[in-house]
Amino acid sequence: MWDSPNIAIWRMTRMSKSNSHADEPTVVSDIDLSRAWASIFLRIIDGRGTEISPLVLSLSGFDEEGRLSETASVRHALDQVLTQKRKISVEDVAYTIFPERLWQIAGRDRARLFQLYKGVYPRYVAMNRRVNGRGLYFERLTMFGNNVPCDGNQLEWILSQYSSRSGIRDSKFQAAVFDPARDHIKNARVGFPCLQHVSFVPTGDGLVVNAFYATQYVFDKAYGNYLGLAQLGAFMACEMGLHFARLNVTVGVAKLDGVSKSDAALKPLIAAARAALAVAVPSTVPGQPAVALVAAGAAS
Repeated sequence: MWDSPNIAIWRMTRMSKSNSHADEPTVVSDIDLSRAWASIFLRIIDGRGTEISPLVLSLSGFDEEGRLSETASVRHALDQVLTQKRKISVEDVAYTIFPERLWQIAGRDRARLFQLYKGVYPRYVAMNRRVNGRGLYFERLTMFGNNVPCDGNQLEWILSQYSSRSGIRDSKFQAAVFDPARDHIKNARVGFPCLQHVSFVPTGDGLVVNAFYATQYVFDKAYGNYLGLAQLGAFMACEMGLHFARLNVTVGVAKLDGVSKSDAALKPLIAAARAALAVAVPSTVPGQPAVALVAAGAAS
């Protein structure tokens, strides 16, 4: 399926909201994060409804540092309209999944990273208790609960098991975000967690990361979600001594949400997205560390 990762591939689902559970998935594969997101965004903009269900995204082409190409014009246009709509930035969303800036501050020492995050996490909750009060993704991955091995640090458990001996079953290398004890609640709408589960699969080509979302907000959060997962994958690949080969994201229902398709504020973003998909080789912006603070809330 992924023989031509430099070409965005999709099969159109029935796009109306009333038919959001179509049989055929929309599949997007690319080597540029911005173009992949633009493909998904434009499928909704140009379609009949506001949802894609299901969606499968596959990203490859990561460099030796685990970074993926981005098209600067798309990233800039999206951040501009997010600011206009008082949404959190792409970097802030990514930070909730992997705190890239803390990783750099920690000198790429994972024990120090986990220690720093544990120390600052209460500040992140206090900054926006209404949104962050139920948790953040990296918190669930590293502080899930005391009844989980490694004091709830699922990433440390995976890394320690991987390095302990060869021939370990791949099913060990998975981490949960959704917790029925905390997340099976009666609220009509809950913004966290949309990301449910992440698995890490060592292969002959390198590390493959798989993530599953029950729902995902394409305008508000999806770009940052993909960036954060890519940064998480790069971290895990580095710690496992592997090349980061591929990121696969499966989404049950991808929704536009947070903005109307006819909103005039989207015009520059739509133009940038179309332009990015019109060129064979995208211009790129090098990967940048995420901002240090999550001022506006958790990603979905």
